[in-house]
Amino acid sequence: MGNFSTGKTHLAAAVGNYRQAMGESPIFVVVPDLLDHLRATFSPNSPVPYDRRFNEVRYAPLLILDDLGTQSATPWAREKLYQLFNYRYNAKLPTVITTASPLSEIDPRIRSRMLDSSLCTIYAITVPPYRSVPVEKPRRRKSDMQS
Repeated sequence: MGNFSTGKTHLAAAVGNYRQAMGESPIFVVVPDLLDHLRATFSPNSPVPYDRRFNEVRYAPLLILDDLGTQSATPWAREKLYQLFNYRYNAKLPTVITTASPLSEIDPRIRSRMLDSSLCTIYAITVPPYRSVPVEKPRRRKSDMQS
């Protein structure tokens, strides 16, 4: 967890890439995109039924959920996320979560699973945002300016 642009997504992707290099099949998904993919299965034209899509995520050997807290807080979204977190928590399946939201703003049912220190570790990234670090421009020589 940490502010925007501090490298949370980069670190989470590195974990996924490492596990993939070990022969696993992690799923990396931005939380609002996950909910969109689940909703899309309700379309009559969807080639994938809802249960299959949800179970792919539910049973993934490693699930990486990026940007928890940026999704719309509809009752349906809260329910689906709770079902996903609760299943993975009870099955002790590895899940990496990134968030810029304070823990107090996370759904209490999900937060209770995230705060179980026997299964979870929370890392707070407290560095300044990467994009706000000033980049020093190369100095032009006086001879370059006269050309």
